[in-house]
Amino acid sequence: MWSTPAMLPALSPVAAGVVLVLGLALLVVGAELVVREGSALATRWGISPFVVGVTIVSVGTSLPELAVGVNAALADTAGLAVGNIVGTNLVNLLLVLGLAALLVPVDVDGRTLRVDLPAMIGAAVLLLVLCLDGELSSLDGLLLTGYGVAYLAVVVVPTVAPQLVGPRLAAALGSEDAGADPGTHTEADADTRAEGRPGRRVLVLVAGLVVVVVGSEMLVGGAVEIATTLGASDVLVGLTVVAIGTSAPELVTTVVGTLRGERDLAIGNLVGSSIINVALVLGPTVLLAPGRITVPGEILAVDLVLLVAVSLLAVPAFVTGRRLSRAEGGVFVVTYLVYLTYLLREVL
Repeated sequence: MWSTPAMLPALSPVAAGVVLVLGLALLVVGAELVVREGSALATRWGISPFVVGVTIVSVGTSLPELAVGVNAALADTAGLAVGNIVGTNLVNLLLVLGLAALLVPVDVDGRTLRVDLPAMIGAAVLLLVLCLDGELSSLDGLLLTGYGVAYLAVVVVPTVAPQLVGPRLAAALGSEDAGADPGTHTEADADTRAEGRPGRRVLVLVAGLVVVVVGSEMLVGGAVEIATTLGASDVLVGLTVVAIGTSAPELVTTVVGTLRGERDLAIGNLVGSSIINVALVLGPTVLLAPGRITVPGEILAVDLVLLVAVSLLAVPAFVTGRRLSRAEGGVFVVTYLVYLTYLLREVL
């Protein structure tokens, strides 16, 4: 069975409930810090909030999944990590994205349609293909990891390169404005600089991510302890309780970002996390596993196929009007609730 995370001792149901609530509170606080500081850094450095969400924030909010995967690999139960990743991505795409659209319709830019959604579909399809033989090998882990590194390179290099090359080129030419972007010397930027140095904001962002991870650890620990007392199977706990628990950072960050008006950062976090979970969380997990990872038959037959189908169906939902409407968001949420009911049929 899934056990309570290492940082928590065995808990009674009441104590587990208290830990769960405290973990959720930490998640809210941490997500607020991550969204606020990530947005401020994006503005200060002239980087798109979406890119910050896809990279820094999505990597940070994927740390709980990585922790679960690495622990499972070291315990020689890494097959359960597959269920966690598949379940987490279904939570991200159906429940979290659906709830975000219910709050405010999700607008999608051309770059997301051209790059990020195809990359998300590619990650899901690649995972399904690699799992068709019923196991994941070290080579499969290497392929997944390479896919993730390539995606981050495609996202980061076009954005960061002009920031690095431009000032250096200007300095080489002897420009008096070397290192400065004309049009960035505004009162708003002066106010931003006055609020704190970039180093301080980076530290606060990292602190926020740590709080998110600790909160997620507590939430998952409490939830798993409660679920196991109900006699739920390993696969069921991985697909539901652990998946929802480790998706809590993405859920809270997306909701907080939406409410704060930072939707680009929030949606970037969601899309980026869905790719990183498959490529840069499951990939290293497979590499760390002592042998080949067996993929549970029920995950291959149902959950992985559903993940690919949902990834594909997200495209027409976004293409229509380049937004996910409240009605479409409602359909996503209802679809997840139906799927969750299907999973829980053995304990209901």
